[in-house]
Amino acid sequence: MTPEPPIAPDPSWKRTLAVMVFCQVISSIGFSSVFPFLPLYVKSLGSVTGTDTEILAGLVFSGQALSMAVASPFWGALADRWGKKLMVERAMFGGALLLGLMAFVRSAEELVVLRTLQGAVTGTIAAANALVAAAAPRKRSGWAMGLLQVGLAAGVGVGPVIGGAVADAFGYAAAFYVTSALLALAGVIVAFAVREPRAAGEGARRPHSGFRSEWRHVLGASGVVPCYLLRFIDSLCRMAFIPILSLYAFELLADPAGVNRYTGLVIGASSAAAAAAAVFFGRLGDRLGHRPLVFGCALMGGAAFLLQVATRDRAGFLMLHLFAGIAHGGIVTGVSALLARYTDCGEEGAVYGLDNSVNAAARALAPMVGVTIGLFLGYRAVFGAIALFYLAAALIAGRALPRPGPPCPAPAP
Repeated sequence: MTPEPPIAPDPSWKRTLAVMVFCQVISSIGFSSVFPFLPLYVKSLGSVTGTDTEILAGLVFSGQALSMAVASPFWGALADRWGKKLMVERAMFGGALLLGLMAFVRSAEELVVLRTLQGAVTGTIAAANALVAAAAPRKRSGWAMGLLQVGLAAGVGVGPVIGGAVADAFGYAAAFYVTSALLALAGVIVAFAVREPRAAGEGARRPHSGFRSEWRHVLGASGVVPCYLLRFIDSLCRMAFIPILSLYAFELLADPAGVNRYTGLVIGASSAAAAAAAVFFGRLGDRLGHRPLVFGCALMGGAAFLLQVATRDRAGFLMLHLFAGIAHGGIVTGVSALLARYTDCGEEGAVYGLDNSVNAAARALAPMVGVTIGLFLGYRAVFGAIALFYLAAALIAGRALPRPGPPCPAPAP
């Protein structure tokens, strides 16, 4: 594969980062605002084929994740050829169109099709990661990726509240209109406020070989496969307990009426802790190195979930989830920063496209893993299994992550 010329860090990269964090907030509000009522929307639409609506409700989520896992590597490779800014615009405008169309579906099957197309067309997180990684200096990549995680967490925290309120007040269709408008707004901001990072020298892109060759080159780089394994384990662990969390909460609470409120508090507090930790560990990792921080955070995650097996106190359970969120924030940022350091400049699209595919595959598999373990071994066993996964991640981080090489050279003046 012909190597890419080094990417010149954009002198206005902090402005690009600020714009992308803001757009990450807007787009994640849009995408997450439909989460609270999607299963109810499926039931209200009904099936035209006689398929059980519970199955269709599951397909609404799993179809989107699976199609994203398949499509993300191709979009990432195209970003290195056609431009990373263009891929961000594609994800946001494509999401605006498809989510707008979801307001007009006439059956649950049509909604499943559009959600599957959404997964194939969108992927704003991977596109934003690639753009910021190309624009920011590699030595500041941890801090930049941490801020993107804050934007994502902020949007995911606010989005369901907005979507649920709009759906209750004006109906499901209105919620999709609002979501579509938010994504379109984010796309317009990117179009006018972000500059495409350009290669050093004349700025021309050298011809690329095929997708497979580029993916082989990325996967062959030292440290990349262990990073993807860490991403898969962390994403699996963060989603595996979600299907059984509210059921497990019944065992912790004396008052069943507070289950939904307590479950929301656990998820929200953990997400807030992850967002704060992402910035802290990102900046700290840029100074001290991300390898030891990823190792330490994986151990912290394993310990937090292992203690959850034994705790029967709701306050203690919530506190342990806060520590688990901190561990997740450190791993997410550290892995993203290490991928930037392990790979060549100009490959950001392929790198984070594959990364998003790994993440989506884990999200698609995780609910079934959690439900299966809970069904056969009990709810507490789910947290024990997650603890073992995190300890395996710590082993990978301690033994398989090499020391990163020097960052991309600065372009000649």
